[in-house]
Amino acid sequence: MTFWTWQDAGVKKAPRTKQAIAPEPRPRPKAKPKTPKAARPRAVARKIPPRADLGAPIDGWFAKQQPPLRAIVDELRKLVHEAAPEAVGSLKWGMPFFSAGGTLCAISGHKAHVNLILPGPPGTYPDPDQRLEGDGKTGRHLKLRTLADLPRKEVRAWLRTAAALARKA
Repeated sequence: MTFWTWQDAGVKKAPRTKQAIAPEPRPRPKAKPKTPKAARPRAVARKIPPRADLGAPIDGWFAKQQPPLRAIVDELRKLVHEAAPEAVGSLKWGMPFFSAGGTLCAISGHKAHVNLILPGPPGTYPDPDQRLEGDGKTGRHLKLRTLADLPRKEVRAWLRTAAALARKA
């Protein structure tokens, strides 16, 4: 018995078409019947409680800072009160915010640095030495790793500008 193929018989193979290549359609799942709106359970909006420290005094936050950064935050606090003696500090979002009518500034402490956050649109604070970071439309910040990095003269000027903006608000 001999086996032969279609090539041996001189038969040409039919060209493949898209129809032959396409996979067979899968059966569609049956749609669930819709529940009337009145019968559906209402989603309950979960109210997020306010932070426990919201509006708390800032002295506790300063006391918790690690020794290398403690000197920086204490000096920044002193500079804020020099620029705006009427400034009131309170905790918001876990960091001290100072206000004098409107937001004056904020100080955030991290593991290896401290940020002085200054609110205002771009160009509010003159910075020829490019010390301020961030290019947001609502403010800039100064990142300090040591007390020696603190540019007191510039910070005083920036805080006076921020105080003037806060008093207008």
